[in-house]
Amino acid sequence: MESEIRVIIADDHPVYRRGLTMIISADPSLKLVAEAEDGAAALARIREAEPDVAVLDVDMPQKGGFDVVREMQPLNLHTAVVFLTMYKDEGLFNTAVELGVKGYVLKDSAVTDIVASIKAVAAGQNYISAPLATFLVKRSQRLAAFVQQKPSINDLTPTERRILKLISENKTSREIAAELFISIRTVEHHRFNVCTKLDLHGSNALIHFALGNKDRLL
Repeated sequence: MESEIRVIIADDHPVYRRGLTMIISADPSLKLVAEAEDGAAALARIREAEPDVAVLDVDMPQKGGFDVVREMQPLNLHTAVVFLTMYKDEGLFNTAVELGVKGYVLKDSAVTDIVASIKAVAAGQNYISAPLATFLVKRSQRLAAFVQQKPSINDLTPTERRILKLISENKTSREIAAELFISIRTVEHHRFNVCTKLDLHGSNALIHFALGNKDRLL
């Protein structure tokens, strides 16, 4: 018999979280090992339990799902991630892909998608909710359009340069949003745009570029 897939789920809405935990617990191949109500607690549970899969709400108090994933990366954990989101947002989706997140599930389809997504990412596969499939096509088209360009910092807008500067100061998306009086979604959009314009790929490429060019930023 194959071993159970150990799962942690983090969402700040207790009723919604309870519904998903019931669905996960009903599958004999899945084992729910912990729950969390915010990003900070989620990161602590992940570090303690090192589950096979972490199901994370994109928008949570203290740390959003993106911040949790970024802080997981230097820990070298073998935990795959499924993002839960209520937003059909192309920018957030692309940011998730750049971070190496393999599962991206819309909350309104999570009842039918959650078990399949957990099993898929645990097996090293990707899983996205069907309504988001068009984002993959657009992503390929956008990257192809930039392939002939020689990107530079000069291609960035003043706001993108400002955000890149704050990234070089090791600030999280939530901290950047608070400092600039914008939403976390807007920060993530800017992060994706910077990566696209500068042709940066990989989970740590943006922070490495920001640190290496800190003196050239405003």
